[in-house]
Amino acid sequence: MPGIVSVKTPPEAPPLRISVSEETNGRVDRSEPVIPKSNSPAPRRPPSPSPSTSRAKPSPDRSSGKKKSPPEKVVIDESSLDNPDLGPFLLKLARDTIASGEGPNKALDYALRAAKSFEKCAVDGEPSLDLAMSLHVVAAIYCSLARFEEAIPVLETAIKVPEVSKGADHALAAFSGYMQLGDTHSMLGQLDRSIECYKDGLKIQMEALGDTDPRVAETCRYLAEAHVQAMQFDEAENLCKKTLEIHRVHSPPASLEEAADRRLMALICEAKGDYEAALEHLVLASMAMIANAQENEVAAIDVSIGNIYLSLSRFDEAVFSYQKALTVFKSSKGDNHPSVASVFVRLADLYYKTGKLRESRSYCENALRIYAKPVPGTTAEEIACGLTEISAIYELFNEPEEALKLLLKAMKLLEDKPGQQSTIAGIEARMGVMFYMVGRYEEAHSSFENAVAKLRAGGERKSAFFGVVLNQMGLSSVQLFKIDEAAELFEEARRILEQECGPCHQDTLGVYSNLAATYDALGRVEDAIEILEYVLKLREEKLGTANPDFDDEKKRLAELLKEAGKSRNKKAKSLENLIDPSSKTTKKETSRKWSAFGFRS
Repeated sequence: MPGIVSVKTPPEAPPLRISVSEETNGRVDRSEPVIPKSNSPAPRRPPSPSPSTSRAKPSPDRSSGKKKSPPEKVVIDESSLDNPDLGPFLLKLARDTIASGEGPNKALDYALRAAKSFEKCAVDGEPSLDLAMSLHVVAAIYCSLARFEEAIPVLETAIKVPEVSKGADHALAAFSGYMQLGDTHSMLGQLDRSIECYKDGLKIQMEALGDTDPRVAETCRYLAEAHVQAMQFDEAENLCKKTLEIHRVHSPPASLEEAADRRLMALICEAKGDYEAALEHLVLASMAMIANAQENEVAAIDVSIGNIYLSLSRFDEAVFSYQKALTVFKSSKGDNHPSVASVFVRLADLYYKTGKLRESRSYCENALRIYAKPVPGTTAEEIACGLTEISAIYELFNEPEEALKLLLKAMKLLEDKPGQQSTIAGIEARMGVMFYMVGRYEEAHSSFENAVAKLRAGGERKSAFFGVVLNQMGLSSVQLFKIDEAAELFEEARRILEQECGPCHQDTLGVYSNLAATYDALGRVEDAIEILEYVLKLREEKLGTANPDFDDEKKRLAELLKEAGKSRNKKAKSLENLIDPSSKTTKKETSRKWSAFGFRS
């Protein structure tokens, strides 16, 4: 009797091969590498720190760099599909075609015919699990062709076939269908739908196997990684704790599974600002990897430990951790491996923070040389991640044009990669900030607009990061005199940040201030007064009045009250002056708020 498992691909797996077996029920291999975690000011897309690639997604067929021609229309001959022996035969042909490498289109033809045959031959009108399996195969082939939108309805049909109450086989088919559907939504950047599918799959698995089965732990970890990607850290932490509890019971001490869980938990703790807890988990993970003779993984953990020390301003210890990792990577992978470049970037960030600008720039240049001539096997995602991190350091050097060039290169590398919409949105938002800083407001607005569209489509419309992007887009709208649009953006940002961060958070207070200025520019003086009175009350009662913004807001409120007392129709003051009397300070403050929120993890 088959168990319900979460299929994982070994770390050194080759590019996607659609492998369909009786045990996996048509699950798709996940083989796209995970971008390494770093602590650099980069777009917030926290990856898995695990040595496994369990959150990697299926990749389209990249056997040819040429643009794919439109797929041939599959014609299904329905005259003989009611033969009960035809479905299994066609399904076997589909598997054999995939294995022989003849091409996915022919395999798709066979799989579609098989599904049609199983549907026609249903006993008493009830579809069999063979139908579900054939639909999983069809969806897997669609994904290999990067036709993810066509895979969605196929999988939605497949998950309706099994009846979980009929036993483990049906539960396995339903579980596999939900997980495959979640992967496909993720490839389209639809993280919210993806997470819901994973939750449904986990629920079925727990009902079939119980809450403490080791296979349940694997799925909990998979779902936790999805929550991390969506920056839902509380949910991720709860799932990761459950995974650790299960592995503590079923796995030997210092197991690789526990080490992977602790690395993920460290990433979550770091994202939440609990650096001491993150450090503890990383040290325990390192001990487990040492016990299992995983030298490269120990080096990767040393990089993460260095990141924590850097966040705690323990610079000497951070340098020691980075240098340890660098020595191992150079000896085991070579001087030009992207892992070496990633450590160079970390050292560049560290030396900038300690005021050693020459050393910082030197490490940036060394990393760029490696990314310019990548060794075979280097992925576009690794290079894009590195370029994005280096761009943040050039931003600190006050070289926005150079930072923009690197961000543009990174975005072009990811344009054709499925499942990277959230990352591209983060890069576009960063580009928007850069354009704003150099006074290119039209391009800033366009970049923010593209980022917002991608984040909305990806289900991140309720995240705090999305609220910050809306606020930045509102500021660019102000500079273009699109005041009505700016007001709408600030209002939406306010709703999101109030929900996600609370009214006393610095980003929320910044949106309040911008919204008050916008209302005044629109002649809505009473609304502006109401907001400023609320902000001053918050500062007086909860935050204190020592903040220099308090005096500024108090003066602005006094001016508005004076104007309202004289005439409600009096021309409002310049919106630019209300947001910040100095345009130079406006740009600096905008950059500071953005960096503090999203690009320094």
